[in-house]
Amino acid sequence: MSFDTSRTVQFGDHKLRRFNLVTFDLRGHGETSGDKMPPNYGQKESAEDVVKLMEALKLPACHIVGMSLGSIIALQMAISYPEKVASLFLISPLGLEEPDYVTAARVEIYDYWTQGFGDATNSKVDDAALLDALYGAMQFGFSNKTTSLTNAYAKRFLPLAKKIWGPNNFDLFHTATVDFFTKRKAHSKEALQSIAQRGVKMMLVHGLDDIPYPLEYSVEQEKIFKDAGIDVTLAKVKHAAHFVVADYGKEVNHVLHDFLLQSIKPAGKAVPPIPNSENILSPWDAALRKAGWRPEDVIDSDDDEEDDATSATS
Repeated sequence: MSFDTSRTVQFGDHKLRRFNLVTFDLRGHGETSGDKMPPNYGQKESAEDVVKLMEALKLPACHIVGMSLGSIIALQMAISYPEKVASLFLISPLGLEEPDYVTAARVEIYDYWTQGFGDATNSKVDDAALLDALYGAMQFGFSNKTTSLTNAYAKRFLPLAKKIWGPNNFDLFHTATVDFFTKRKAHSKEALQSIAQRGVKMMLVHGLDDIPYPLEYSVEQEKIFKDAGIDVTLAKVKHAAHFVVADYGKEVNHVLHDFLLQSIKPAGKAVPPIPNSENILSPWDAALRKAGWRPEDVIDSDDDEEDDATSATS
C-alpha cells in the first residue's frame, strides 16, 4: 500500500509467487488517478477504499501485508472489516499515535517541498529545496543507507512527486504525508480484542536500524496486542531501516512465506506449488533497472546465516 514499486523484491520471489499477490498505490500516491483525498482522509476512509477495491476485484478475505502507512490501514481493516482479513503482516507497524518528534520531521519535509516551488512573487522551482525534501524523506525511510535500489526509487520518485504533489496539490501532499500520520488514533483494547476473537494471526516486523521509530515502539505495540489476546509475533531484522523491504526484502520474504504457511495450513486450505524461479520476474524489474537498480545488490543472507539476520519473539 502506497508506492507499489517498493514491493519489487516480494514480487520477484518465486516462493511468494506461489500465492496470488495484489498490490496498489494508495489514493494520492504513485500513478493512481481518480478522486483526490478529501480533507480529513485518514485510516477509516483508506480502509474503506481498500475494501471497495477488494470487492471490485471479487477478492476473498486476504492476508494483508502493510508497511509503515500501509500498516495503519491494514490494522483498521481488521477492526472495521474483519471478514476481509485472513491475517496481518505489519512491517514497521504504526499502531500507536505519532510521536511529536516524528511529526516535526514530517512537517519539515513538507515545508522544504512547498518552498521548492516558490511563492506568489516567484514561481521558479528551487531544485535544491526539493532535493532537501527528498533527502529528508530518504533519511526517514532508509536511515542514510544508499544502495542502487534506494537510488532507483529516488530517481523514479522525484519526477512523479513533482507531478502529483505540485503547487495545485499541496493540500493533497499535506493530507497524504502529514495529516494521515499525525491525526491517526490508536485503537482501544476492545477494538483489538475483536481481532483476537476471530483468531487472526499477526506478525510485526521491525528493522533494527529504523531511525524515526526505535525498537521500543514496536515492542510496545506487541505488548498491547498480546494484552488484547492477539496471537502476535515480533520479528527483528538486523541493519534494516524503516522501509525494511528495500534492502532486506529477501529477509522479510523468508519470514512472510513461513508466516503465510502457518496461517493457511491450520485452516485446511491447499497451498499452491512453488513456481519455477526462472519464470518469475517483478513487474517493476525493467523500470528499476533502467533507473540504476542492480538486483545482485539486494542483501540476502545465506540460509545458515538467516537466524542471525532475523529473530522473532512470540
